[in-house]
Amino acid sequence: MASRGSSRGGPGRHRPRFHAIVLAIGFIVGGLLQASARRFLPAGAVKEFLSGAVVNSSLSSLTIDLVILRFAIGPVALDVSLLSLLGVLIAYLIARSLF
Repeated sequence: MASRGSSRGGPGRHRPRFHAIVLAIGFIVGGLLQASARRFLPAGAVKEFLSGAVVNSSLSSLTIDLVILRFAIGPVALDVSLLSLLGVLIAYLIARSLF
């Protein structure tokens, strides 16, 4: 009988890709929750508390010039709210229960 933390299987085996996928799904679910809260909740303190940004940062566009190829990336913005963090928590709990 193999122990739970063995090298094949078990909860200690999750790779960084697994955590990145859970984070991405969590932020998507949280973004959907935030968008629905902004749309359907009446104006007031609860709406501001749930859908207001905890972290709001952005990067301007980045131009890369490789002499024969030039392209631009951006702008990229990050808007993290309480509902986004709740989405990450929900995705983590579901992933933990499934795997």
